[in-house]
Formats: sequence, C-alpha cells, structure tokens
Amino acid sequence: MSERREKIGLRLIHPVNGNSKEYFFTPNDSATDVVNHVFDNWPQEWEADRVSSAIILRLIYQGRFIHGNVTLGALQLPIGKTTVMHILARETLPEPNSQGPRNRGKTEESNCCVLL
Repeated sequence: MSERREKIGLRLIHPVNGNSKEYFFTPNDSATDVVNHVFDNWPQEWEADRVSSAIILRLIYQGRFIHGNVTLGALQLPIGKTTVMHILARETLPEPNSQGPRNRGKTEESNCCVLL
C-alpha cells in the first residue's frame, strides 16, 4: 500500500465501453510509457475493444490530448491520489500548439482577448 502512496494513480476510462481501470505510475513516466503499459496489460473487460498497437492509443486529460513525451509530473498530477483520464485509439494528434476554437481572438504576446 505504501508503494501506491508514492505513485500517481490513473483511472483510465475506455470511451467505447465506459469501463475504467486503475493503474499506478511515477511522475517521470510519460504518456507513451502509460499507453505502452496499458497495451501490455490490457484489461480483460476491454478485450472486445483491443487495439492492434500501443502506437495508436492516446490519453485525454482535462479535454486535451496528452502528447507522448509529456510526463505525468509535468502535468502536476498529485502523488498518492487518483486522476481520471480517457484512453482511446486515434492515429494522429493535433499539433501541441493548436488550441482549436478556444484560442481564437487571443494574441500570443499577452494571452489577452482582442476586442473588435
């Protein structure tokens, strides 16, 4: 149990079947480490939705895709607590700097809204 207190708990929700599975990682583990671990330890409850490769598994945290090299520590996830993320199969990700509709009308210099 003390080992779990020193790790970050991730409850991953599968978008197709809605089932979740909890895993434990260190702050130095990256999104790539997480999806590789999940692929190698695929939950039996998700067997009908098994993917062919870990490369296409993606994590979503707070509505955003987490790119492979981002560590859990960089996301400032709390150690000893459980954080919920979604996991899904998707071939490509949006570019890291693209914020989509949320970033429209903002300037890069000040992150302030532009009034027209």
